[in-house]
Amino acid sequence: MAGAAPGGDAGGRRAAYGEVGEGAERARGAGFKDPSLRRSLALFRAFLREQEDPESCYTLLARDAADQVEAYGPVEGRVVVDVGGGSGYFTEEFRRRGAHAYLFEPDVRELGPPSPGSTVVADGYLLPLADGVADVCFSSNVLEHVADPQTFLSEMVRVTRPGGLIYVSFTNWLSPWGGHEWAPWHYLGAERARARYRRRTGRDAKHTLGENLFAVHIGSTLRQVRARDDVTVVAARSRYWPFLASAVAKTPGLREFATWNLLLILRRCPP
Repeated sequence: MAGAAPGGDAGGRRAAYGEVGEGAERARGAGFKDPSLRRSLALFRAFLREQEDPESCYTLLARDAADQVEAYGPVEGRVVVDVGGGSGYFTEEFRRRGAHAYLFEPDVRELGPPSPGSTVVADGYLLPLADGVADVCFSSNVLEHVADPQTFLSEMVRVTRPGGLIYVSFTNWLSPWGGHEWAPWHYLGAERARARYRRRTGRDAKHTLGENLFAVHIGSTLRQVRARDDVTVVAARSRYWPFLASAVAKTPGLREFATWNLLLILRRCPP
């Protein structure tokens, strides 16, 4: 797959991101206004039904994320690399919109039925791709699951072409959802929260702090990203907040609790 995927003639692609075309307008017209209370409530309701109806939840989330990407330009005809996209909902949504989208997922247990030629079992720390092949490098809610977020981000930047976009969102540790399935009891300590989950459900929690879930914070992540000379920060805001999404992420202290999920849109700088 690595040889058949991203590559192509950059000169044959559409205008650089930042020019919003008709495709993006149509895509956004089919979704919710971002940010808005109506959108946030719809996503929250979907999250509450995630366990019983994951397909509806992640289909809605994928459509919303693709709308966010297309706020910066259409994905039709572009190469989109989805890093850690699990069952492939995001990849399939980008493909539905005409993108050449490819899923790179390290855990075969997370994969759904793959689309032929679009899925590769690969680690996000070392993607089997040449430099600068992606127009968009996308990662939704993966950063808190890797032990070395900066190396993970560096690999996303490496495979993105100059002028291309990097979309990264993650659930920060001090968010009410920071403990994932054992939230919000993570505020009382990870082991105590996991023990409560086991007593309540009769099974072990999927996530273990320090193994497949890590305490990632907004302030330190923003400082590290802004210190890089190979990207510029286009947007840093709450992914789901219904109003003042950017203002919440700018307020030290408060942002660690109130942001819930940080969305970073980065642009790859010319070499």
